[in-house]
Amino acid sequence: MVATPIGHLGDISRRGIDTLNHVGIIAAEDTRRTRVLLQHIDHAGCELVSVHEHNEERVAPLLIERMRRDTDVALVSDAGTPLINDPGYLLLQLAWQAGIRVVPIPGACSMITALSVCPIPCQPFRYVGFLPSKPKLRRSQLAHWLMMSDALVFLESPHRVRAALADIGELSTRRIMIGREMTKQYESFAVGSAQEVLAQLAQAPKGEFVCIVEAAESVTARFDLSHVMTTLLQDLSPTQAAKLAAQICGVRKKQAYELALRLSDERPAK
Repeated sequence: MVATPIGHLGDISRRGIDTLNHVGIIAAEDTRRTRVLLQHIDHAGCELVSVHEHNEERVAPLLIERMRRDTDVALVSDAGTPLINDPGYLLLQLAWQAGIRVVPIPGACSMITALSVCPIPCQPFRYVGFLPSKPKLRRSQLAHWLMMSDALVFLESPHRVRAALADIGELSTRRIMIGREMTKQYESFAVGSAQEVLAQLAQAPKGEFVCIVEAAESVTARFDLSHVMTTLLQDLSPTQAAKLAAQICGVRKKQAYELALRLSDERPAK
């Protein structure tokens, strides 16, 4: 498992270069992207095999058989550390099951790169990969994760990042940091409330984003909103319960009120 640069080609490690030059097969998510890296390191040449989400079920067993016959295989993704939101999991599982030695060659990872320069509280953090593409499911997932005190770390595409930030702004007052084009020429970061970060983004931003929502700092933010709301609804109306729960848990009134209505609907009739 060989980590590759997330942008700047100079970030590949010496061990990564030596490994790629040593193996008989390089299994790559996109062989076109990988060839650019191989040209940069003056790779001597070996077999390149494409392994992606549409062919992994077919290709993985073939690679296992090659490894059984003493051919070393390196798995690389388009950028960063393999299997962090990249194909290759089936190949990894089959290798373990076959008793084949699996060796990590560490290196760049976009979320760790962003966390390393994050000025807002981000420990502990919950990494959730890409958010759901459907707006309703995205908002539902965000509402669930933002009830927790952990910092939230996720990836987002340029055509959905503005909508995701707008959703967070409606659900929480926590600050956000976004990183774009990290290690590349136009690397940029933005920090602030969801509205402040949105104001710094172009209407049609480019590049893939790493987004970090700060960890909850206050003691009240650690209270579970659902538990608090359930307790308050025993004696208060949804409107009153939502107002108090929002103050106790440090969330927006709209988020608390929506939960109050949902919990009220779920309670059995007396």
